[in-house]
Amino acid sequence: MHDVEPYYRWRDIYQAENDENSPFYGKEYSEFEFVDSIYGYCIHPQWDYIGSETLYIKILFVDYDSKSAIIEFLGEWNDTLHNDVMHLKRNIIDELIYLGIDKFILIGENVYNFHGSDDEYYSEWFDEIEDGFIVGLGFSKVVIDEWKNYNIDSYIDFGNSFEINDWRIYNPIKLVKHISEIFHKRIGQ
Repeated sequence: MHDVEPYYRWRDIYQAENDENSPFYGKEYSEFEFVDSIYGYCIHPQWDYIGSETLYIKILFVDYDSKSAIIEFLGEWNDTLHNDVMHLKRNIIDELIYLGIDKFILIGENVYNFHGSDDEYYSEWFDEIEDGFIVGLGFSKVVIDEWKNYNIDSYIDFGNSFEINDWRIYNPIKLVKHISEIFHKRIGQ
């Protein structure tokens, strides 16, 4: 796991550590010192701790004008043992919503498993972004199936329209625009 890096090609457009509004503002990263781990496996030092033992993130992009954020995940999403969604919601999402963000694109290619609990925090998140959306890209079928078992797909949209495996070919602004267009077509707006 130590060689799985967050996506870095948009760093010339956005860096959370340089955004005064970011929960990670001012954080200094090392390329060589590995201090965080998941289940005893060191992870790349560019990932950000959110309060969970098993789930780390990287805020890849935030645009306050379009009210959008793109967040990449690493690890095991474990609501059963570690209440990961609570850590994500309280430590990251609440701050972004407070700043006006209502469009969330979640990149889950490096989420290896999901263990569910209730849907309280997902429901709260969904209710707080009335005109926005939460879209999941790149999550494995295993994770999506588990989210469906816990009704999480009522809040995070994974529909076939969002199976965008080539999301990296977009710059983040165009990716947000593309996802927004798909989303609004699906809901008939």
